[in-house]
Amino acid sequence: MEFIPVNEPLLSGNEKKYLNECIDTGWISSEGPFVNEFEKKFAAYCGRKYGVAVCNGTAALEAAMISLDLKKDDEVIMPSFTIISCASAIIRAGGTPVLTDSDPHTWNMNPDEVRKKITSRTKAIMAVHIYGLPVDMDPVLKIADEYGLKVIEDAAELIGQTYKGKMCGSFGNVSTFSFYPNKHITTGEGGMILTDDAVTAEKCRSLRNLCFKPGKRFVHDELGYNFRMTNLQAALGVAQFEQIDNFMEKKKYIGRRYTEELKEIDCIQIPLEETDYSRNIYWVYGILLKKEAGMNSEEIMKILADRKIGTRPFFYPMHKQPVFKKAGLFNNEEYPVSDYLGDYGFYIPSGLGVTDEQINRVSEQLKEILK
Repeated sequence: MEFIPVNEPLLSGNEKKYLNECIDTGWISSEGPFVNEFEKKFAAYCGRKYGVAVCNGTAALEAAMISLDLKKDDEVIMPSFTIISCASAIIRAGGTPVLTDSDPHTWNMNPDEVRKKITSRTKAIMAVHIYGLPVDMDPVLKIADEYGLKVIEDAAELIGQTYKGKMCGSFGNVSTFSFYPNKHITTGEGGMILTDDAVTAEKCRSLRNLCFKPGKRFVHDELGYNFRMTNLQAALGVAQFEQIDNFMEKKKYIGRRYTEELKEIDCIQIPLEETDYSRNIYWVYGILLKKEAGMNSEEIMKILADRKIGTRPFFYPMHKQPVFKKAGLFNNEEYPVSDYLGDYGFYIPSGLGVTDEQINRVSEQLKEILK
């Protein structure tokens, strides 16, 4: 019995052709033509004016945060239930992350919680789309407008998703993406910053390239980073982007198949198919165990691993992270929905390479275990 990985990318288009072009021409560094092409095409697809390609999604978040020029003790509101890159980007930019709990149905930031956390030091809101459905952006944008706050949209997991018909990644002052192999399109590692502001775009371009001074390359007025994306990575991105519509349909198909197979299991919560502002695109197919399942996510994941089925746990909440506890952050703060998601949530094989046969096997094993 073969192991079923939690994710397997599809590299079935022009990937080899474009990579060979990089090798044949010698353009393998960050100065090759595929980088500019990828930036322009992806920005246009998301309805943004400017794209800045970087080496990974974490770098995209960090450069985007630094471009906002946060001062010491400036606060940025974000969800507790997300990846640590979001909080670390705020801290490394000099700000302080302020956490909110999640909606128990969509698993996204709860906009009602955002308003409660605003203080005189609040400077921005980081909206992070989770797993397949977007954050309800209208209330977030309304709050930001009311208080004069910046909005950072982390759309890493929702390439191709829309909110009320508008592309995710087109909201707020700046948005970020990841092209890790489990994303809808991949460059192996890679990320993108999108914005409509020319000054922000130029600031991010400078930050990704060590802040070389125009006209005096090795003179630096400020410290930057080497966040550059290579032409090889961008070539993969262009080839993957050509298939984005097919990839989106495949993801939706995977979600529908799992939903049909698993909807009768009473002791689990499966992803919402839709809200009044969006339909799920199932970046991953998440499962939340109910208490009556009699086990937590760690226990069921071990059983599935023994049966050669790959899984991943849901995010471990920020307010419980040991590294932040040691730094004195989030002391005595409670976020019950985030806690429950972290303890009882996991996702099953749902990458683009998953087959019908594998979906059937995963579903059968889950039904057997949870009966």
